Amino acid sequence: MQNRTGSNRTIDRLLLGGIAVLLLTLTAVLSASLREHMAQEGQPAPSFSIRTDSGNVITPEQFGGKLLLLNFWASWCAPCVEETPSLDALQRRFQKEGLVVVGVSVDEDANAYRRFLSTYHIGFQTLRDPSKKLSIDYGTFKYPETYLIDSSGRVIKKVIGKEDWTDERVIAYVQSLL
Repeated sequence: MQNRTGSNRTIDRLLLGGIAVLLLTLTAVLSASLREHMAQEGQPAPSFSIRTDSGNVITPEQFGGKLLLLNFWASWCAPCVEETPSLDALQRRFQKEGLVVVGVSVDEDANAYRRFLSTYHIGFQTLRDPSKKLSIDYGTFKYPETYLIDSSGRVIKKVIGKEDWTDERVIAYVQSLL
């Protein structure tokens, strides 16, 4: 093996330093771009226009005094299945006071989605987004994930994971927002 000259070692160090700087820059850019696409509490909710299974078109701007609970779920997600009855109960309890619950399924399998709806007799509005476009716009990659959006279109609360929407503290919190 040949001895490396001092200039070769300097070049190697410069190359390694340059690679390290590029990796740090790439990491910072990726991190910032992911944060830009995540719905965050206190910030405006990403705008959307979606058509529910019942044919209603929903946008965050149309609520005029109503509170939107936007729930991302899937039929294959056990915590989502467990959470669904309490979401339905919350919708029934507060729909006259101005709560709108919308479930966005990321199911790719339309038959699994329809079986789920048939089995659980969901009373709130639902739609299937197999491309996951809306969940990506919100920065949602775990299911279930829920956003409470006020009448001005701001995210009030983001709930990652299963929630018991019939729990008294949750009911009191939702009631305080209506």
